[in-house]
Amino acid sequence: MNLTISTTYKPATDLGFLLMKHPDNVHRKTLSFGEAILFFPEVSEERCTMALVLDVDPVGLVRGTNPNQHISLFTHYVTDRPFAVTSFMSVAISRLLGTAMAGKSRDRQALADTAIPFDVTLSPLPCRGGAQLLNELFEPLGYSVDSESLRLDEKYPNWGDSAYYRVRLSGSQKLSDLLTHLFVLIPVLDNSKHYWVGSDEIEKLISKGKGWLEEHPCKDLITLRYLKHRRNLTRQALEQIRDETSTENKTEDACNSEEKLENPVRLNDVRMDTIVQTLKSLGAQSVVDLGCGEGKLISQLMADPSFNRILGIDVSPMALGIAHKRLNIDNLTPRQKNRIELAQGSLIYVDERLKGYDAAACVEVIEHMEPDRLGAFEQVVFVSARPTHVIISTPNKEYNVLFTDLKHGEMRHNDHRFEWTRAEFQEWAMGVAERNGYSVKFESIGEIHVGYGAPTQMGVFSR
Repeated sequence: MNLTISTTYKPATDLGFLLMKHPDNVHRKTLSFGEAILFFPEVSEERCTMALVLDVDPVGLVRGTNPNQHISLFTHYVTDRPFAVTSFMSVAISRLLGTAMAGKSRDRQALADTAIPFDVTLSPLPCRGGAQLLNELFEPLGYSVDSESLRLDEKYPNWGDSAYYRVRLSGSQKLSDLLTHLFVLIPVLDNSKHYWVGSDEIEKLISKGKGWLEEHPCKDLITLRYLKHRRNLTRQALEQIRDETSTENKTEDACNSEEKLENPVRLNDVRMDTIVQTLKSLGAQSVVDLGCGEGKLISQLMADPSFNRILGIDVSPMALGIAHKRLNIDNLTPRQKNRIELAQGSLIYVDERLKGYDAAACVEVIEHMEPDRLGAFEQVVFVSARPTHVIISTPNKEYNVLFTDLKHGEMRHNDHRFEWTRAEFQEWAMGVAERNGYSVKFESIGEIHVGYGAPTQMGVFSR
């Protein structure tokens, strides 16, 4: 199996700097399944080509296989894995070209940040879906695709074509983007991986797919195949991708943001102050911030020594990165660091890390969920984690008419899936409390209007 990457950018020899591999040398890497060999068969100022060839050991692939598995020797030793471009190639890209895939170059960083022309060949590339799938996966990313189906046997043309292709991709890309696209899409085309797929693959997919997978028209298929058709992992990944996109939109969309609407009444400051004072009045010393976002509530909790254990959980790595900087965690004293933890997680999947806290705060989060996911949220918080107290705040829909910049029927943020009236929130909250052995009381946050109530409504659950 082989992969070649060529460029006609001048001087084309800068490809060696981008890949951090000297064109005069042959670079070898021993991997668990064989050896990866990287070299430059073509080097000139006009055109430079890198080739990555894998020498896969077919015997080594099955060495140590559980003898109790009922797999025939034929299946063990007659395999396309040593010859086809599969997930083994993705591993080799990661191991030999990981720095380039991360977008880093010691000597040509400006060039690494620039899209330049590339030609890529992959052969033989298994494609379970044919040439049409090749086009559907790569063309939305800006590539021209030229593919040739390979015959099952050149001596016997009547046997027909195989599921393998000789593929050429061409287009202008940043090298890091090109390598990332190949890393993800090669196993997707093969519709298989040579290793066990667990929950850690979700984080890998989201990391490598950032910036292109969210808007890809084949996003669902890519996610399903990358995670080896494990439906539960696929659901989690797609949920995180959606929430990650929503978080980015929330950060970038200043024209229709809650912050802009609510600034004149200092609602966010009032909301945070109210939540902190409520937690103190409940005697909570350990608090989990559900959907902590950029860490605004945690910042206030850290300033009060009565809170000795604080966990912030959010689905978005980007938001957690902002929180990490906002809280200046790297420069905290060891004692302060022991009080605070930030972790990635979804609020619709049971998470053992949420257990054992005096209180949970969920500030302006539930309205970003699809209504049919509130049942899962209830199970996670009130059944599994089950803190002594739960504080939930959410916008009061009735108050929206008082925001002059908000059109009739428009919600405060374009990522809100719903906004409730006071009666609707109270009906839902009392149902949650009754089903799970909690009591609930309701409070208003912000200035109260005689007809429309306060801008934010809050439920305080206790058991």
